[in-house]
Amino acid sequence: MAGANGRLVKELKEVSKNDTSGVRAAPVSEGNLRHLLATVEGPSGTVYEGGIFEINVEIGKQYPFEPPKMKFLTKIWHPNISSQTGAICLDILKDQWSPALTIKTALLSLQALMCSPEPGDPQDAEVAKMYLSNREEFDRTARFWTESFAKPTSKDEAVQRVCEMGFDEASARKALEKHKWDESAAVNELLGAI
Repeated sequence: MAGANGRLVKELKEVSKNDTSGVRAAPVSEGNLRHLLATVEGPSGTVYEGGIFEINVEIGKQYPFEPPKMKFLTKIWHPNISSQTGAICLDILKDQWSPALTIKTALLSLQALMCSPEPGDPQDAEVAKMYLSNREEFDRTARFWTESFAKPTSKDEAVQRVCEMGFDEASARKALEKHKWDESAAVNELLGAI
């Protein structure tokens, strides 16, 4: 068990480095190396460019002999990722996992999947159908989802957008902070208070 934890510590140091890979991961809570929050930058030249996608990573007791469980927390329009649940269809997260792979290589594989979707082996049949039958609409939808769900916005911009809906700044900021800067949830709360 100490060997597995030692490996995890080493892997986390590697995947938390500020390098140019565009993937990062850190423990959700201090001291728990088996539950991570990872981010993957949308690859340049793709419909996901400029987005920061959050991924929940759970590492089981059999790691590295079994793959980590990964799921997108950020909504994404992609044939191999469920638009509803964030479940991922990627062979190395299932039967093609090898103990030689790491958390970082798994995240880099997700980033590569964002560059090269595999609609023939979909997680989300509706998205795959659109990808194959109407690529222009797929690209437009994927860009819209990236813009809506994965683009970082400043907190001041969020406050300003909520204020533009007729709410005062103090109420807008308080509701946004309460809902972890989810504008829809904040506006729904503010509308409920009217």
